[in-house]
Amino acid sequence: MKDLKIEQKRSLSRLEAADQLTALAAALREGGDAELEFGPGTLSLRIPDDLRSEVEVEIGEGEIELEIEFKWPTAGRRSAPAKTGRSGTGTNRRSKGAKSP
Repeated sequence: MKDLKIEQKRSLSRLEAADQLTALAAALREGGDAELEFGPGTLSLRIPDDLRSEVEVEIGEGEIELEIEFKWPTAGRRSAPAKTGRSGTGTNRRSKGAKSP
């Protein structure tokens, strides 16, 4: 069960959709506490520095569906740190300009 789910469905003009995405982009850029207009009220979110994202496109039944999803842990929960660096031994790597035998 979800802790909370709020969903809003409505028709928008292309300009209104762009304004909504611009507000979201500004909130993501600033980080910390973000406030977004949501229906008749305001949605306040704490946005961390690191997020997970998913972009999905579905085409069918005469329409295109584009979903852009961002996920992050709620306060008090921590996700595993992202792995950095390279894995493997590097034995299959060639230096730039090297010729294969």
